Amino acid sequence: MTATRQTRTLHGARMSYVEACPDATRGGEDPEVVVLVHGIAGSAETWTPVLQSFERTGCDRLLLAAELLGHGESAGVGGDYSLGAYANGLRDLLAVLGHRRVTVVGHSLGGGVAMQFAYQFPEMCSRLVLVSSGGLGRGVSPLLRLASLPGSEWVLPALASSGLLGLGAHALRAAAAVPALTAHSVSLRETARHAASLTERAHLDAFVDTVRAVIGPGGQRVSGTDRLYLTEGLPTMVVWGDRDPVIPVGHARRAETLMPHARLELFEKAGHFPHCDEPDRFSGLLTEFCDRNAPADLDVTSLGPRVAARGA
Repeated sequence: MTATRQTRTLHGARMSYVEACPDATRGGEDPEVVVLVHGIAGSAETWTPVLQSFERTGCDRLLLAAELLGHGESAGVGGDYSLGAYANGLRDLLAVLGHRRVTVVGHSLGGGVAMQFAYQFPEMCSRLVLVSSGGLGRGVSPLLRLASLPGSEWVLPALASSGLLGLGAHALRAAAAVPALTAHSVSLRETARHAASLTERAHLDAFVDTVRAVIGPGGQRVSGTDRLYLTEGLPTMVVWGDRDPVIPVGHARRAETLMPHARLELFEKAGHFPHCDEPDRFSGLLTEFCDRNAPADLDVTSLGPRVAARGA
């Protein structure tokens, strides 16, 4: 089983994704599909350790690591970088591929996109997995708050063109090799990969526009907590590193109390990328979660009475 990069054209723009475990499509029946959604300034590469883990152990579900508009190899010169637009892009990709229902796994910004996808298209969402997810509280890294400030659209390109962003990414990679920082090496490497992506102007523009869509100087501006009660009937798991420096682990604990029957898994000593810190544990949890929980069967009409009752 070898992961392969694929592309599709949606509304005239290229959308890229990495496909793994293609053996799941054999047999003539529709396979169960798991969609993996990366975070801000990320790409499908953040899921490579997880895909490799599945390739070692085997997988009976088709895995798709999608790349959001303006990220990775997905085209993105201008456009709408809101959570709703990202969710629409996932829906359109799945429609082109012919997948009717999927389990959605979202990391960081991708968690917010996953929640938005489940909210907008409940009939397409079988299960929901949130990994160090945005959209669950105000708290967020000070660096991301700074990126939302007026003028960042000029400052960041200047840093990129001067080579400072590239030097910063190199410094992070070097730090990851320092023995004293071994416990943080995975987070440092992933952060370096994200920072390096911003040396490309299209990625940098998408980063600034996306940050401003969801974050302000005071923290995260977009929250899905008021709608988490709608996850009732939707199998949901929350995964977090208990040493996450980007989004506080307290968001995970709060989400567990707001989501009916949600399962919380904390990765001890992991940072903002628990799926990279312990990919074998993560892939095992994902498999167990899907095996134990039958796909949801929801639609907009089933949500209506709950929405109405909430406001009564």
